[in-house]
Amino acid sequence: MESLAQLELLCEKLYNSRDSAERAHAESTLKCFSENSDYISQCQYILDNASTPYALMLASSSLLNQVNDRTNYVINYLATRGPKLQTFVIKSLIQLVCRITKFGWFDDDKFRDIVKEAADFLSLASQDHYFIGLKILYHLVGEMNQANAMPLTLHRKIACSFKDQFLLQIFQISLTSLHQLKSEVPDDFRRDPLSLALRCLSFDFVGCPVDESSEEFGTVQLPASWRPLLQDPSTVQIFFDYYKVNDTCVSKEALECLVRLASVRRSIFVEDPSRTQFLSHLMSGTKEILQTGQGLAVHGNYHEFCRLLGRFKVNFQLSELLSIEFYGEWIGLVAEFTTKSLLSWQWASNSVYYLLSLWSRLVTSVPYLKGDTPSMLDETVPKITEGFITSRINSVQASFANDSSDDTLDNVDVLQEQLESLPYLCRFQYQNSSIYIINIMEPLLQAYTERLRLPAPGDANELSVIEGQLTWLVHIIAAILKIRQTIGCSQESQELIDAELAARVLQLINVTDTGVHAQRYRVLSKQRLDRAILIFVQNFRRSYVGDQAMHSSKQLYARLSELLGLNDHLVLLNAIVGKIATNLKCYAECEDVIDHTLSLFLELASGYMTGKLLLKLESTKFIIANRDSFPFLEEYRCARSRTTFYYILGCLVFMEDTPVKFRSFMEPLLQVAVNLEATADAAFRTDVVKYAFIGLMRDLRGIAMATNSRRTYGLLFDWLYPSRMPLLLKAISLYADEPEVTTPLLKFMCEFVLNKAQRLTFDSSSPNGILLFREVSKLIVAYGSRILLLPNGTDIYGSKYKGIWISLAVLSRALCGNYVNFGVFELYGDGALADALDISLKMSLSVPLSDILAFKKLSKAFYGYIEVLFSSHITFVLNLDTNTFVHIVSTLESGLKGLDTGISTQCASAIDSLAAFYFNNITAADGPPSPAALNLARHIGEFPTLFPQILKTLFEIIIFEDAGSNQWSLSRPILSLIMIREQPVDQQQRLSQCFEKLMSDVARNLEPKNRDKFTKNLTTFRHDFRVKNIQA
Repeated sequence: MESLAQLELLCEKLYNSRDSAERAHAESTLKCFSENSDYISQCQYILDNASTPYALMLASSSLLNQVNDRTNYVINYLATRGPKLQTFVIKSLIQLVCRITKFGWFDDDKFRDIVKEAADFLSLASQDHYFIGLKILYHLVGEMNQANAMPLTLHRKIACSFKDQFLLQIFQISLTSLHQLKSEVPDDFRRDPLSLALRCLSFDFVGCPVDESSEEFGTVQLPASWRPLLQDPSTVQIFFDYYKVNDTCVSKEALECLVRLASVRRSIFVEDPSRTQFLSHLMSGTKEILQTGQGLAVHGNYHEFCRLLGRFKVNFQLSELLSIEFYGEWIGLVAEFTTKSLLSWQWASNSVYYLLSLWSRLVTSVPYLKGDTPSMLDETVPKITEGFITSRINSVQASFANDSSDDTLDNVDVLQEQLESLPYLCRFQYQNSSIYIINIMEPLLQAYTERLRLPAPGDANELSVIEGQLTWLVHIIAAILKIRQTIGCSQESQELIDAELAARVLQLINVTDTGVHAQRYRVLSKQRLDRAILIFVQNFRRSYVGDQAMHSSKQLYARLSELLGLNDHLVLLNAIVGKIATNLKCYAECEDVIDHTLSLFLELASGYMTGKLLLKLESTKFIIANRDSFPFLEEYRCARSRTTFYYILGCLVFMEDTPVKFRSFMEPLLQVAVNLEATADAAFRTDVVKYAFIGLMRDLRGIAMATNSRRTYGLLFDWLYPSRMPLLLKAISLYADEPEVTTPLLKFMCEFVLNKAQRLTFDSSSPNGILLFREVSKLIVAYGSRILLLPNGTDIYGSKYKGIWISLAVLSRALCGNYVNFGVFELYGDGALADALDISLKMSLSVPLSDILAFKKLSKAFYGYIEVLFSSHITFVLNLDTNTFVHIVSTLESGLKGLDTGISTQCASAIDSLAAFYFNNITAADGPPSPAALNLARHIGEFPTLFPQILKTLFEIIIFEDAGSNQWSLSRPILSLIMIREQPVDQQQRLSQCFEKLMSDVARNLEPKNRDKFTKNLTTFRHDFRVKNIQA
């Protein structure tokens, strides 16, 4: 081509000319673009530079043909040279073909021929070709099941189309291959058809992808068209046959396929006999494995087999299991297998969960069982319960002997998983289970009690084993008390048994902190025991502590009174708080126990009734009066715990809501503050002063968190202002370069200025809101003016960015708290607002955009601050110079493209405020424009593409990405930006109807009703646009 203009002329003749000879000449001339790969770069040049739609059409269609040719080339290449290639080369080529196929699925029907082409490989005489065909289908199913870089909606449409047209056919191919290769090939070759079958059964049939980090999955939603295959006995049998293969990889994948078949939705079987037949085949196959034990010595097989057994009660009812002829033999084998698994706790610890889950579901179904057929659970479940408890007790001695550092008692998730099903098993025959637990615990408790009377600890290892065994028993009892379910006995009898078990733990609490045991707080086994006791107390409290629980649990308290003298919940609660005080006093170096203890204390203090009860207790009064005597408060590693501790104390103090008690409570903090204020500047940077100030800030933050009403906040505000504020300003001025000091100070202010629950509501004649903001302004200016002068260190986030984002959060909360009339500052010439905005903007601009987007907390604070500026102080933004203004708006566009929905919403709100201001004050203004409006017009005049670019970005997000819950927020700025455009939105002819519907019945204003109508239209527009785009 001599020029692009000549090519555009030829393209117009090709598509528009009525002269057949002229069209033929143009076609022969332009044929090279679609047939010769050397012209791909020229097609890209045409797309970038051509102005006529016909030239663009030529380039796009030629590239599509080139892609088709490349796909055919690779398929032919695999057919001719595939058997000679290395495996990894074959895999790479197949992945290329599958990726191209998916992206072109709706563009050309030729892309769908890949299934037929892969099937053709299977019909070739060569065994190598056969397995290449299976690999093509395997990777094709995997590609169709993954979104990759494709929009989720388009991915689901392609996946559904593929599922409806080809997935069943591919699964049938895998079954046929399994039958054909059953005895003809070595074990290594049998894995390919099995992997293909597994991938078909793992397909996302309904658009609910499974969490790949979890081994659990829901029901497999096979389409109804798969029903004949499931009803065919050979489908299930072939996988049991392959399990018997010696290759462990093959046998494991066979079990994985069976797990998915056992998870198929119940409704796929229209009639009960067909479902019963399917269940019978599964039970028969598993029974044979249980009898022979074949393959279960391999851990992977063992684990998958446990998962398979666990699925039986998920998808089938107990009555259906009972209807199987050999149920009695099967359930006995499963019980024996479970018992052996429990005894092999080291080897099967991750697999036992599925077995216990099966048994817990079985016992919870017993009350709904009809008929006289024995379930045999009365004989099997107690053995399993005892086996579990025994295995946990024995595991302590074995772990200690092996010096194992990986203990289940230290892993909260694994521990919870193991104990999740146990309560249902124990309560199935609660009397027998409780006697068994008590018979084990009594000797251990007696031995532990005898140790405290000894002058020396004796054998420390033996004592650690006893503590470990008691820890398991306490966890087991805690798990049982967490679930209150009556199966087979009355509520009253269950309460009496609960009391028997709880009494042993409460008796243990009295022993753990006396005698030689009080010297073992640094020992890991003692820490584990105390954590278990805290979990027990939490579960017991939820069921039996409180006014309502007291009246409904008379049998329990009567029995506790007989056993321990605890005749009501006040006495019990006092003992619990006493244990909390002991832990806080003795565990200064164990952050884990401190956190658990404070979590329990907070739970008690947060409840309305339990909080009131706490105030009556002597142990609570002791904690409040002697709070400075707890060593953990001085530990740096427990810094967050210190804030939580004072938050709890604040909640308790504010429950009485009396100024006298508040001032008495604050007296020790007042002394600290007075001493700090009296310290000269020269001595203020010493470590003693520094740590005293840090502690004061953490304590005040906790107390501020506890103020949830206007009255309680007023008490703290009057204590702080004006007397204590100069101390804060002094500290931030002297310690601006030490984040260890500025971070707790700024975080306290961040909490103090937060208007949660409308607590910052002052009298109409009160200047407190304005005075508070002036103090905030002083702090922000003092910090910002100093932090900007500091050089960037190696840890720039810790040294600068963290303080900057907290400062922005403080100012944002103060600006949008709705307790300050900001017009007062300009009216009276007060520079507090202008100074705060100026220094905060300088801090924001000092951080590169890449760093803003890289640090999540910094991003949230920055965009929250920008949103507040644009919504409430837009005049300040518009008065900036044009380059700064454009930079800020550009950061909003970057925030829109991010993955965080909250940040995207904040950016959309800021853009909407800006566009609405332009529309109201420039586009639709009646009177002369304000200075701010003139500034905005000047900015846009210098950068006319600013608004169109943002509008383009918003449309791309709405159309091509999964906006989800964020669509409403994104629709707001889109309408505002459309309203201020002088030209209509660019649109191709085929999409004109979509844009017409978008603005249908939308008036030229930004009223709320008009916005809602536009948001509704935008949803329709998004759907129609995608449909037309796919059809094109």
